[in-house]
Amino acid sequence: MRGQASPQSAMFSYVSLEERIPTAHPLRKLRLLVDAVLASMDDEFDAIYARVGRPSVPPERLLKALLLQILFSIRSERLLVESLDYNLLYRWFVGLGIDDAIWDHSTFSQNRDRLFNEGLARIFFERVKALAQWGKLTSSEHFSVDGTLIEAWASHKSFKPKDGSGPPTGPGRNPEVDFKGQRRINDTHASSTDPDAQLFRKSHGAEARLSHMSHVLMENRNGLVVDVDTTPANGTAEREAALRMIRRQCRRGATVGADKGYDTHDFVAGCRKAGVTPHVAAKRTGSALDGRTTRHAGYKSSLKVRKRIEEAFGWLKTVGGLRKTKLIGREKLAGQALLCFATYNLVRIGSLTGWWDAKHV
Repeated sequence: MRGQASPQSAMFSYVSLEERIPTAHPLRKLRLLVDAVLASMDDEFDAIYARVGRPSVPPERLLKALLLQILFSIRSERLLVESLDYNLLYRWFVGLGIDDAIWDHSTFSQNRDRLFNEGLARIFFERVKALAQWGKLTSSEHFSVDGTLIEAWASHKSFKPKDGSGPPTGPGRNPEVDFKGQRRINDTHASSTDPDAQLFRKSHGAEARLSHMSHVLMENRNGLVVDVDTTPANGTAEREAALRMIRRQCRRGATVGADKGYDTHDFVAGCRKAGVTPHVAAKRTGSALDGRTTRHAGYKSSLKVRKRIEEAFGWLKTVGGLRKTKLIGREKLAGQALLCFATYNLVRIGSLTGWWDAKHV
């Protein structure tokens, strides 16, 4: 018999949000981990808020909402706040009741800018990493390093001479501009939209774009990210950032795999000074490595495993939404990159321990 579509006339619901969420849903265990991390950051949250005044968006809820934005690839904070209003799963994860009012998107963005800096994001990242270390999921002996370009939220038309000179532009919001014959370099030009962005290209065959650069140090056992650095985009940034991360994270006797771009005398010397063996892909001519390193079986193993770092970058740019940042300035991008890689680690921890099952998402 055909069922009848009755109008939605009920005014009250007697089912709690907790009962609406399937018991096997992977976000249940993820929320337990995130709540534990946020509880350990109580002192850090107290330190950045005044004792008096109008209450803000609770920092725990704000951070969990940002995690949802990354996990579900929500393209903007306006859409995130809208989704929180009607999506019961999102409400439950953030900790909102079914009748709780949702913040305005501008209030959410303002609170995010006040709260979420690189320092706080790094604390969250380090606490997530501590969970992986506690579960014996990370290696302290073998690592890989690499960098990637993140396109800035700025157009080529915003890249103008620093002294204010240059050809006149036409009227209107998006005027025609002819760059033909101009020499446009970072020494003499800067973006009026994002002054921190640099005009850079990763390879000779690629076009130059206004970009920032993000760098990652990965442990080789399970592909977890153990350090992140965000820098200007230039030809030496990858090697300089890699050495900083190596000094922060690697103990003496460790190995670090990398691609041919790191096969330079300064990088190899920096690794050896830190007591770390550079397992860098050797150039055919002019390599900084010799048989002391390349003859060992561990060298070939590092070259194979180091390619897994591209999985983290791929996740960052597809799921994490950082193929092109929507944030202005390197400081904000540094915090967002740390949060994205912390989320990536949480997903990896779930996969390694067996509770992150895609069929339940």
